[in-house]
Amino acid sequence: MTSMSGTPFVCPPPSLSTLSVDGTDARFPVRRVYCVGRNYAAHAVEMGHDPDQEPPFFFQKNPDNLIADATHFPYPKASKDVHHEVELLVALQTGGDDIAVENAFECVFGYGVALDMTRRDLQGQMKQMGRPWEVGKAFEMSAPAGPLVPSTQIGHPSAGEIWLKVNDDMRQSGDLNQMLWKTSEVISILSGLFTLQPGDVILTGTPAGVGPVVRGDRLHAHVEGVGDLQITVT
Repeated sequence: MTSMSGTPFVCPPPSLSTLSVDGTDARFPVRRVYCVGRNYAAHAVEMGHDPDQEPPFFFQKNPDNLIADATHFPYPKASKDVHHEVELLVALQTGGDDIAVENAFECVFGYGVALDMTRRDLQGQMKQMGRPWEVGKAFEMSAPAGPLVPSTQIGHPSAGEIWLKVNDDMRQSGDLNQMLWKTSEVISILSGLFTLQPGDVILTGTPAGVGPVVRGDRLHAHVEGVGDLQITVT
């Protein structure tokens, strides 16, 4: 079947979401975006949960929710309580099923700094009703992200500062070594639930201190050894 436009598509196909690679013209194609919930103990506590009693859990954003090389974040519609969450981003160059922890880093292309922006009021409503979180998490431009740094350059960071400032005031502060489930463990556990593939991205969780943003706020996110991301809320 051929469409009226003479192509096999009945509507224009969506563009491929990509992330830049630091210092090169290369682009990393994004297939899926997995997110780890409550992966820092202090953040789990501030959200009203006991980190000692919870196995890891996951949710997803959409690839086109990513804002590559972001400089701004448009305040989303339908919410009056949007929160910042700084995260270490992991980009996979290979994948598979049931990947052993000791082999997990072989899948990693590189790392970046990202924000998991959250419509907290809508997420809270979904929690109260026992419904999925997508309305609070997977909205347009909800994942600003900086360039990727290849693991061949920086290795696989397991410790180092992760923080976020709003208008030069420190809001979130932690260390990668505080992750309850380390990067290699996250990859291994995910691969037991999904078939991981090249182009998959993982946001590995956020430290304590999440809070609201308003238009005009300047956000500065940092992961030691990986880089910085600076955006303005518009």
